[in-house]
Amino acid sequence: MNFNIIALTGLLLLSGCKSSSEKTPKSNYLDYSNSDTRFTGGSKLIPITTPYGTFKVWTKRVGNNPTLKVLLLHGGPGASSEYFEAADSYFPGAGIEYYYYDQLGSTRSDKPTDERLWDVPRFVEEVEQVRIALGLDSTNFVILGHSWGGILGMEYALKYQQHLKGLIISNMMASIPEYVKYANEVLGPKLPQDVLQKIRAFEEKKEYTNPEYLALIQEHYYPEHVLRMKPSEWPDPVNRGFAHINYPLYLKMQGPSEFGVVGDAVLKNWDRTADLPKIKVPVLAIGGHHDTMDPEAMKRISQSVQQGKYLYCANGSHMSMYDDQETYFKGVIDFLKGL
Repeated sequence: MNFNIIALTGLLLLSGCKSSSEKTPKSNYLDYSNSDTRFTGGSKLIPITTPYGTFKVWTKRVGNNPTLKVLLLHGGPGASSEYFEAADSYFPGAGIEYYYYDQLGSTRSDKPTDERLWDVPRFVEEVEQVRIALGLDSTNFVILGHSWGGILGMEYALKYQQHLKGLIISNMMASIPEYVKYANEVLGPKLPQDVLQKIRAFEEKKEYTNPEYLALIQEHYYPEHVLRMKPSEWPDPVNRGFAHINYPLYLKMQGPSEFGVVGDAVLKNWDRTADLPKIKVPVLAIGGHHDTMDPEAMKRISQSVQQGKYLYCANGSHMSMYDDQETYFKGVIDFLKGL
């Protein structure tokens, strides 16, 4: 009698498991059967034609969503898409298809040394060639550009917005001169006075690459405004992104550090404030309270474009995707789902 009860119970449990399995819809999120990157697990090297030669850039696809494909534009210039890896904890669950992409000169892409390649219009054309190679269009193509990637996203939209479904400008202002002013007049004075005096002394002598100058900024400025964690506790993707930076490229375009833009950097006079009203596609601007960038200026981006929203990360700095992560990714996903 007991044996029959146990057997019957087992059959019912098996029946229940089967029924539950049959009711679970099969997800095609990770179905790469029709992808040209199936053999490589999503990775793809894309040839980029420039006036100074043809090079290859690295991309990697995650997920499958015909109506929502996000291209991640990393900062620097010359950094790495590695620090976007926090997205792996959020985008798959939301069904978002997204692409890691190391820009020319960065990490897994070719690293030519011809400095004529390092200008904004050339990078815009690179993004357009990547878009074409990945088969993205206005029905699905969204750019998420962080820091320098935000500059690149704005520039791309101003030339090629007919191919965009939406644009996310993360932790980037529309004016480098305004960014420099904010760093010098608002954030700089918050540093310990003796530290600021030493920094200014190096800058007066134009010793921007002096190891002591850079160490002062990294020790006192970065933990307050780049990523609000002890440097010893910075996440591995961030550390890899910083370790792999192409410093000659970064120095050429941004300057020696995130403490404003100094010297003769390519981006020193970049300003698109007056052109923002030309952007017609939906835009999400993201700003962190402790950012190296003025959060109010980033809010103004959302008010200047034709269809803008603003995401404020109250606990965030320049890397708000880490130090205000839940706010950041919820806001990004809500925006993407609303497109």
